Formats: sequence, C-alpha cells, structure tokens
Amino acid sequence: PGDSYGVLPRPCRALVLLNPQSGAGRALEDFQAVVQPMLAEADIATTVFITERPHHAHEKVRDEDLSQWDTLVVMAGDGLLYEVVNGLMERPDWEDTMKKPLCILPGGSGNALAASINHYAGNDHVAKKKLLTNCAFILCKGLHTQMDLVSLSTASGKRLFSFLGFGWGFISDVDIDSEKYRCLGNARFTLGTLQCLAKLRVYQGRLSYLPAVPGQGTPLPQRDPPVPITNGQAGHVLPPAGTEAAGALPADSLLVPLNQPVPAHWTVVPEEEFVTVYAIYQSHLGTNLLLAPAARLHDGCIHLFYLKAGISRVALLKLFLAMARGTHLDLNCPHLRYVPVRAFRLEPRVATGIMTVDGEALACEPVQG
Repeated sequence: PGDSYGVLPRPCRALVLLNPQSGAGRALEDFQAVVQPMLAEADIATTVFITERPHHAHEKVRDEDLSQWDTLVVMAGDGLLYEVVNGLMERPDWEDTMKKPLCILPGGSGNALAASINHYAGNDHVAKKKLLTNCAFILCKGLHTQMDLVSLSTASGKRLFSFLGFGWGFISDVDIDSEKYRCLGNARFTLGTLQCLAKLRVYQGRLSYLPAVPGQGTPLPQRDPPVPITNGQAGHVLPPAGTEAAGALPADSLLVPLNQPVPAHWTVVPEEEFVTVYAIYQSHLGTNLLLAPAARLHDGCIHLFYLKAGISRVALLKLFLAMARGTHLDLNCPHLRYVPVRAFRLEPRVATGIMTVDGEALACEPVQG
C-alpha cells in the first residue's frame, strides 16, 4: 500500500551479473534451467556476465557504458549485489545510474534481500528453487519500486553504501565463520550458530543512535552544535544536503565526524557490553531469519537490534529459533533491545570481533551510518 511502481519496457534488455561460485556453486546451472526459459517467454533479452574474481562485478558496473541495458540483474548472493551497488556509486553519473532498476535472483547461501522481496510481495515463505522462481517471476512482470540505501562511514575514512545491514558480534561471527561450509547452502548458518554458541563471546563498545520516533530513549546533555561529516579526507567538509556539486556523493546530513561526540538529541546506550549489534534495513537476514518483520523496502528506517551481555546460551538459541517465524520480540527477552532509528554510531573499545556490511567482512573500527 502506498508504493508506486515503474514497469520495465518491452522488449527488455538485461545485464545479468552471475557468480558461479556463490552459495553451493549452482548459480549458473539454476539460471540456465529455471530463469532463462522464463525470461525468454517474457521478452527479456539477456547479456550474461560471469564473474571470475572478487570485485569483478564492481569494476564492470563502475566502468561500463550501461545505457544499452534497461535493468541490471544479480544472480548470486547478497555479496555480489553489495559489489554492484558500490561500483555504481563510484561512477561520476551515479545519480542517473542508480535510477536503473536492479534485480536480485537468489544464488547464494543467505539470500536475505531475495527473501525480503518475496515477503514484501505477499508470497508464502519459500526457499531454494521456489524462491528463485518467485523472484524471476517478479522480474518477468517488470515491476520495480524504490529501495533505501544506508551510507556508512568508518574511522579509517571509508564510505560504503549498504542495502541490507551492518553487524558486529555474534551474528557477524556466524556469517563469516560459516563461510567454510558454503557447500551446505543455507544449512551453513545453522552449523555456524551452534559453533558460535559454544564459544559465546562478549564485545565491549559504545552504541549511540538517533531515534526514528522523537522522544524514544534519553537524550544526552547539551553539547556543541554538529559539524558536517567529512568524507574521510582531512579538511574536506561535505556541503549540506541538496547543495552538492554535480557528481558528488550525497552528504551524510544526520552525522557529525566520528572524532566528535554524537549530537545532543541522540541516545547513548548505557550498557557497553554486547553479544551482538545488528542494524538491518530489510525484513530478512537470511532465507530463514525474519529479523525485522516491520521493515519495508523504503521506509526511511534502520531497524537496530542489540543483545546485551548476560544472556544464556539457551535463551540465545530460543531467540534464533523464534527468528525463523519473526516472533523473537514476542519472547520479551530482557537482554534483547529493538529500536527503529534514522542513524547510528558504534565505537568498539578494542578492535576485536568481526564487523560485516551486507554479509561482507569489515575491519573492526568505529563506524556510523
């Protein structure tokens, strides 16, 4: 309700970026068997680009003339779409290029965005080839709508664009530690969860956020007025939103530089010991993990979850089992907090633990989005 949709032209030309190594290594086979016959019937002509190394898709979409295609289709896991989004954002014509519809076809292990879109479309929860068929059918219908991106800035000066989520602690550990079980498909996350439960860690740091609903949380005492965020370059201050030069990236208008305190109207979480922190912008964290049931494609909201230290392994396992149905908040676990926010900052006390953005590993350092 309230969504406005565009429709792809007919006939339609699609550039398909496919990672044959993603997930259990069946992406190319599944594309040829399931997707190509559907696209041919829908009058969608495809150019298939098979990636051969990390960042291959990033370079392709950053450097290529994309005007010959009406849509870019990613047949892989969420990691390849992350590459594509950040490659597009590095183009001088990013503002125009980012209006080109993107499509995700699940070919990875987690397939979080594909599961989210299937959920938003009102379809039953499905996985594997049924999920692939549903997503291919959405592409065949040619419907497209808006999707939020989150701008992330790190202490080392990186600027990243994320469509799914940023994490630290337990959930990120599971994601990265289970990479070695890729051949198991989605089951790798179950095995990874059990292993990380056995060696449950606590992470120390400061978490702050700007609530989406004013008045949520307790504001800090008044401090100096905010200064615009630098783009990771000393002395280079981005102009206020709406005044950027042509081709410049959008200003992080809600953020102050990481070396300054957060603004006075932000909330600082009193606890500084966490099991996990996860800022997600879609409903699903994986095919079988409905982490943020309230999320929508373009709700302008970051759904921030954090688990405070002290939770037992049994309680944590119960939470993860309930996430399959999206009922984890109904358990009223005293260690779990959920708050919709517009911006957040995480400052680890020491550089320990894995950070992830859209499932890809990041160096552990202060970050804000």
